[in-house]
Amino acid sequence: MRAAVLHEHRRPFTIEELDLAPPGPAEVEVRLHASGVCRSDWNTVTGDTPSPLPAVLGHEGAGVVASVGPGVTSVAPGDHVVLSWLPACGRCRFCTSGRLTLCDVAAPALLAGTLLDGTTRLTLAGRPVHHYSFLSTFAERTVVPEASCVRIRDEAPFPVAALVGCAITTGCGAVLNRARVEAGSSLVVFGAGGVGLSAIMAARLAGAGTVIAVDPAASRRAVALELGATHAVGPEEAGTALTDLTGAGADFGIESSGAPGAVAAAYRAVRRGGTLVCVGIPPEDAAVELPGAALVRDEKVVTGSLYGSCRPHTDMPMLLDLFLEGRLPLDRLVGATYPLEEIDRAFADLREGGGVRTLIDLT
Repeated sequence: MRAAVLHEHRRPFTIEELDLAPPGPAEVEVRLHASGVCRSDWNTVTGDTPSPLPAVLGHEGAGVVASVGPGVTSVAPGDHVVLSWLPACGRCRFCTSGRLTLCDVAAPALLAGTLLDGTTRLTLAGRPVHHYSFLSTFAERTVVPEASCVRIRDEAPFPVAALVGCAITTGCGAVLNRARVEAGSSLVVFGAGGVGLSAIMAARLAGAGTVIAVDPAASRRAVALELGATHAVGPEEAGTALTDLTGAGADFGIESSGAPGAVAAAYRAVRRGGTLVCVGIPPEDAAVELPGAALVRDEKVVTGSLYGSCRPHTDMPMLLDLFLEGRLPLDRLVGATYPLEEIDRAFADLREGGGVRTLIDLT
């Protein structure tokens, strides 16, 4: 099969013919149809997020089950699936308490470059090639853990389903699962990329009254307004706009960019007693400084949210149902689409993009 292989950090991908071993016990082979191009992938390209190379990146994918390994019961060949990069075990202390994104089995192995058993199914001329986040969706086919396969309705379009595999679930989940935004409340979203735009759509679905998008790019601010933001401003205008629109600050804040200084700015934008949810992942060595005395006196809640604090097998089909019912315009996030051979161009589009998500067509 063909796949895009990253051999070195900050170097172009190469399109290679790889061998893919058949699925083992509790594993599934998927014929991929679409893959999103995510900033987390770019952080691996640059080396900001450590991951072993050579590797097939990509963690936002959807396709059709081609074959299953021994013991697989939840999906069968022909099923349409979204791939989750969090194959939660369902048995550890976090899974049994409903915190699947913190799974003791899946979370520590996420960037190991293997499947759950510590081995790979990918080889190039007989040499192992690493997986990425269990999925490796920049390829025509992939073998993944059974728990990564989320069955969806056949009528769900694959490009939208692929984005539900990461960006949409991350942004919507941060609002609905972690912040628990209330009807009539105010929300400020820092960063209007795919995750931030998803958060904006979810906030309007939840009934938020004032939704403010903060982003340096005018094109992304325009998309944010189309998708439900009541106001959109640049970072230099955020302080004044928040004072004018909310008085003492927003009830809720979402920081989705991971940019330097963004968490501190988002913290200042939230009112006393408000809640800030941090979603964007900065480089591994980045640190955040918050005012110590105010952290105590203002009783703001500052929390992280990985993967939208989601339950993949419940939340992903639900989000696609809301889209198919016309209640969430998720298809507006589908941006430029490129063939696998143009993956480097897709990443250039990601870096320059106007907020919507760049995709790879694998059909």
